[in-house]
Amino acid sequence: MIRDEIREKIHAALDELGLVESEIILEHPADSGHGDYATNIALILAKRGSKNPRELAERIAARLQDKRGENIRSITVAGPGFVNFHLTKSFFAKNVQEILSDIENFGKNSLLSGKKIMVEYTDPNPFKVFHIGHLMTNTIGESLARLFEFSGAEVKRANYQGDVGLHIAKAIAAKLRSRAIWITAADVGASYAQGEELFAKESDFVQEVNKKVYEKSDDAVNDAYAEGRAISLAAFEEMYKLLGTKFDFYFFESEVAEEGKNIVLEYLKKGVFEKSEGAVIFRGEPYGFHTRVFLTKEGLPPYEAKDLALAARKFAVYPYDKSFVITALEQNAYYAVVRQAMSFIYPELAHKTVQIGHGMMRVASGKMSSRKGNVVTGESLVHDALALAAEKIRDEQMNVDEKSAISKCVGIGALKFSILKQQIKSDIVYDEERSFSLEGDSGPYLQYAAVRANAVRARAEEAGLVRSFEKKDDIHAVERLLYQFPEIVERAAVEHEPHHIATYLIELAGSFNSFYAAEKIIGGGAAAPYRLALTEATFAVLKNGLHLLGIGVPGKM
Repeated sequence: MIRDEIREKIHAALDELGLVESEIILEHPADSGHGDYATNIALILAKRGSKNPRELAERIAARLQDKRGENIRSITVAGPGFVNFHLTKSFFAKNVQEILSDIENFGKNSLLSGKKIMVEYTDPNPFKVFHIGHLMTNTIGESLARLFEFSGAEVKRANYQGDVGLHIAKAIAAKLRSRAIWITAADVGASYAQGEELFAKESDFVQEVNKKVYEKSDDAVNDAYAEGRAISLAAFEEMYKLLGTKFDFYFFESEVAEEGKNIVLEYLKKGVFEKSEGAVIFRGEPYGFHTRVFLTKEGLPPYEAKDLALAARKFAVYPYDKSFVITALEQNAYYAVVRQAMSFIYPELAHKTVQIGHGMMRVASGKMSSRKGNVVTGESLVHDALALAAEKIRDEQMNVDEKSAISKCVGIGALKFSILKQQIKSDIVYDEERSFSLEGDSGPYLQYAAVRANAVRARAEEAGLVRSFEKKDDIHAVERLLYQFPEIVERAAVEHEPHHIATYLIELAGSFNSFYAAEKIIGGGAAAPYRLALTEATFAVLKNGLHLLGIGVPGKM
């Protein structure tokens, strides 16, 4: 990257001046008149050595003049001591050529080359609905997985599904009492809702069913469990397909429950855990956390015990360098205790495990019902988004399959971008209408810009216009953004923040739309071939950036 090249030049200049600084910060000035890069290194060093920052900046700039090379047009000093770098026209033309010479790989880096990473996300519970939290963790987890892949890592996607627990006992208990017939996931979910009410009245009965689920000791309970589990998992798979996620590993609570119990009992003897009122607990207070139960007084393993076994099982099937677990922010305190306990049992795995908590989503204006009048769930949000996308397609010449494919692409894009355009830990207000706006700050706005750029390429081909990398125009704002894409990808991957990609793409799309409105491409004279190349490069970067957000580009809109 040109950024790294400039850093090396600055280090060389500092060495010649007898100055040392390990970290050199380069930023993009808001006003391109101040350059394409700027550094405050003179201000930092001057403060440290009680020197005049402007004079030091002049000395550094003077040393850099003979190091400019073919990519730097000029080096200037501004303000109290900023050193500014202005790139050459030929650099921007070469960057456009670089993008189009290897489209799929533009923006990739090798930060995580050779690393094995597992990302666990989505984690829905069979017998319950696919709720908004599952939609958020799926969207965030898939984007992070793609960012890690783009950074050179081998990535495996994992899904840990809660197929045992009190929620299942509630659904089965309600089914047994009402003799409900389960055909769809909605039927199973309805029984779960009834089971919530039943538990409030007859908790002993539900707890007995819960024990039978765990022990597999009752035929009726076993049959209901198998039936409900199969229906739920099939429905989840349809949702994963819609969201564009394909998991490499599926883990289930039922598989790690006994392992978790045995781990806790073993380390109870070794003093990691202790007994309290019939339960087995881990005291987190000495480590700045809180106490949690790792084995109930009935001898059943809760989430805590199962998560210990899960970490070991994950590593057994895929020896990862890092294991990322995407959850709601409210689980941060829980994971802190689990990781502390894990550090005494599997210290290496505790060190390798990173939990990332996301904020909550609420619907604008407090509206918490779906289009059908039901409580909003992740599933209802997805289907409502697809329906709204279909409504907005007014092309009567489209066939049913084409309209369905586009509405799926645009609807999912609108939802995902609404989640990813903000910091992961931020709460989100989802406004359905705004999420589909073509005026900016939405997934469909980005998709529309990409489709527009791609349509220019198609029209140019019909007109016989061939792209060229011979630049005739002045440097355009689009060019000043395109070369920054690899830097943005790197930052998003390092900080685990996809919103950097989203923010960048909005700026790029806006800049391209201005370019499209102001500059004639087809029939634009001698400048047209390069403008076409610039348009194709913009499409490539928009497509790659949207891919990192888990969003596709439709054939047309």
